[in-house]
Amino acid sequence: MPRKSFAELINSPGMPVLVDFYATWCGPCKTMAPILEQLAQQHEGKLRVIKLDVDRNPAAAQQFRVQSIPTLILFRQGQPVWRQAGVVPLPQLARAVGGFLE
Repeated sequence: MPRKSFAELINSPGMPVLVDFYATWCGPCKTMAPILEQLAQQHEGKLRVIKLDVDRNPAAAQQFRVQSIPTLILFRQGQPVWRQAGVVPLPQLARAVGGFLE
């Protein structure tokens, strides 16, 4: 299966896409990783969670004005509908994105 572009991923119809803008060297990003895995498991089939390395994809990070990492942005049909910088505990994150899930 060919890899999809970032634009194709966030523009997918139906399911919202939560993007984790991160870097491999970032400590708080490493803290966020298991939280995002749990969130993805809890909302399987209703939410897609993807990680985007800002060092390997600077254009996408610049396009969405990501100034600190981790930054989480929730997209619905290509439009950002929610964003948060920093580590977000699972209960708070689940409440924040829950309102956007069908």
